[in-house]
Amino acid sequence: MSQSFKFKQFIIHQDKCAMKIGTDGVLLGAWTPIAKHTDSILDIGAGTGVISLQMAQRCGAQTIDAIEIDDLAHEQCTQNFEASPWTDRLFCYHASVQEFASEIDEKYTLIISNPPFYRDTFKTESLSRDTARFEDALPFKHLLVCASHLLEDDGCFSVIIPKKEEDHFIQLASESNLYPLKICRVKGRPSAEIKRSMILFSFKKQAPQIETLVIETERHQYTTEYQKIVSNFYLKM
Repeated sequence: MSQSFKFKQFIIHQDKCAMKIGTDGVLLGAWTPIAKHTDSILDIGAGTGVISLQMAQRCGAQTIDAIEIDDLAHEQCTQNFEASPWTDRLFCYHASVQEFASEIDEKYTLIISNPPFYRDTFKTESLSRDTARFEDALPFKHLLVCASHLLEDDGCFSVIIPKKEEDHFIQLASESNLYPLKICRVKGRPSAEIKRSMILFSFKKQAPQIETLVIETERHQYTTEYQKIVSNFYLKM
């Protein structure tokens, strides 16, 4: 497997990261709505830094911060930021989100996260890979409490989770006064079950806009809707 992944405007090196580039992170970074007034963005659990880099490509926010707890992933994320065209706007903190939220007074217009969520899956022998993949390393409740604390009053929090966790996650979010504004349910093929939910939260309680996204009609035959979302990033779209 290649240790780097080339996008249209930046390159991701991933040889030091337990979790490599995948559809979930790139799709979330491409789908997440960015309000015109967005001037500060926080990426929780940055990994390679791909979502932060997508945010930098998509908008002119002057502050794009990332948090990564794993030593090697933090190092790699920082390298990817420094090699990008937007290095002056990107910074990766080496910390847990709990530590970060307790020490930082700043609030963010947009918070985005592709969190670890394989809560009930067989674990591997790799601690760093398990930390990147399993929800017990960053419990959903901790993520939501911290996101709520760090979010501006008119800000939004965007996340991708397994569809089976959607109701549970929305219930937990409501305990932190976060409510779904937009939900996009994702499935690989038209006949496949829905596997992921991308949810945009805000502090305003209202009926969410709900949509379904199908990624491909058959192998490597991507739907028009999916291509429209990710075409600014992938080289072959």
